[in-house]
Amino acid sequence: MISSDVIRGYNDTIILSLLLDSDSYGYEISKNIREISEEKYIIKETTLYSAFNRLEKGGFIESYRGTQTHGRPRTYYRITIAGIEHYKEKCAEWALTTEVINKFVKEVS
Repeated sequence: MISSDVIRGYNDTIILSLLLDSDSYGYEISKNIREISEEKYIIKETTLYSAFNRLEKGGFIESYRGTQTHGRPRTYYRITIAGIEHYKEKCAEWALTTEVINKFVKEVS
C-alpha cells in the first residue's frame, strides 16, 4: 500500500489522467484508481473531493449534473483545456522528480 503522504502531490495528476479518457463521477474515479493501482492506492473520499474542489477552483476541471437514473443525480467532472496543460506540466515535473529521486534510491544488502 502506498502512503498517502508520498502520493498526495500527485492526486490531481491521477484524477486528470482519468478525466482525459472521459467525463466521470467521484465513485467511478475512486474505483478506477483502486483497480488501476491494483489496490496499492485507495484514495480517501475526503481527499478525492478536496482534489475536485481544488481542480475546479484552478479551472482545470468543470462539474455538471448528470441525468438521474436512481436516487439523486450524480455530479460529473470533465477536464478543461487548462486542465490538459496542467496535466502535461505535472507529468514533466514527475519525470524530473523520478530522475532526481532515482539518483538516491539504491539497493541495500
